[in-house]
Amino acid sequence: MNDQKIALPAEQGAFYLFDRALERVRLLRRHLPPDTAVCYAVKANPFLCCALAGHVERFEACSPGELRICSAAGIPAEKTVISGVYKIPSVTENAVNESGEQLYTVESLSQFSLLKSLSERRQKPLRILLRLSNDSQFGINEEDIEQIIAARDTFENLHIQGIQFFSGTQKTSLKKLKREISHLDGFLGQLAEKYGWHSPELEYGTGFPVAYFGEDLEEEALILGFRQLLEDMTWKGEITLELGRSIAASCGRFFTHVVDKKRNHGQNYLIVDGGMHQMVYYGQYMGMKIPQYALCGREGEEPTDTWNVFGSLCSMNDILVKALPLPEPEIGDTLRFDNTGAYCVTEGIALFLSRDLPAVYIIDSEGKLFQARKTIETFPFNTIHTSERN
Repeated sequence: MNDQKIALPAEQGAFYLFDRALERVRLLRRHLPPDTAVCYAVKANPFLCCALAGHVERFEACSPGELRICSAAGIPAEKTVISGVYKIPSVTENAVNESGEQLYTVESLSQFSLLKSLSERRQKPLRILLRLSNDSQFGINEEDIEQIIAARDTFENLHIQGIQFFSGTQKTSLKKLKREISHLDGFLGQLAEKYGWHSPELEYGTGFPVAYFGEDLEEEALILGFRQLLEDMTWKGEITLELGRSIAASCGRFFTHVVDKKRNHGQNYLIVDGGMHQMVYYGQYMGMKIPQYALCGREGEEPTDTWNVFGSLCSMNDILVKALPLPEPEIGDTLRFDNTGAYCVTEGIALFLSRDLPAVYIIDSEGKLFQARKTIETFPFNTIHTSERN
């Protein structure tokens, strides 16, 4: 949505604005095989969960907090998958006792033993996905998966719903996607041939890329090529694509205000009330790349010089952008940075210097602006509570 068509909030500090989540999901679905299910990775941006509820088939929660976010958004337990390398046994047991309808990823043999034990105690089936390792801390080896599949008749209350795989983000190469899909296709075929087990589902994290810095990624061609890879698989079953960054990135904009300007040793500097703790671009390093941006209300003016934009933290690393072309900026001007919907609101070093957490605004499906979160002071999190000390 064009910012000029809405009244921007009169925030004294930096803030986020999120919208267009459904529009993005619909675009992706148009390019994917018709029966493909979508799993939204909550960690990318929890504030999109309400908008996406009922429009994606599954939500991935990687912590107790994310599970509570899903519950607060009205997402049914059976539409959540509890993932992550650390599943707290007591929290997992509570989730099983309260519902047991969630889907669980198995990231280690100890996690498998925990879920097996809980299913036996509950005497009702639990659904699991066996996560195949990508040579990292995530998932388990092929040999471990084979061991579990071979012994599947010995645990009647665990239902193996399928195989899960994710190897990273910002995959710009169809060749890499092809190698992964080909390997998965072969492994699924091997499980069927050796153990007579046909995996009902494959959940795959695509890692589709986002053009943060104006790159020509030819996204449509990449996704259509990926679609063909899926359709050419020998294995046939339900396919669920785990998407986070690819859905959320374009749904967000970050607004920050110019609070000071100066010229030091021949260089122009702008100080803004946001910072690196609030604006995280994958692939950005020390502000060397220029993202999509605008000087709000002055979009039609030609740049007159370049400015180094620094945030409000007392750190040499707090560089948002170097050499940003701008018309002469004034204190009080607002800078907008696009494609900040994924990870910016969750991944930053939020407690550094005890700066406030930015407010969050959302434009709903009817085009109405509402505040999803007020500005939050963080100093209490860094303060000794004397009542507890005594």
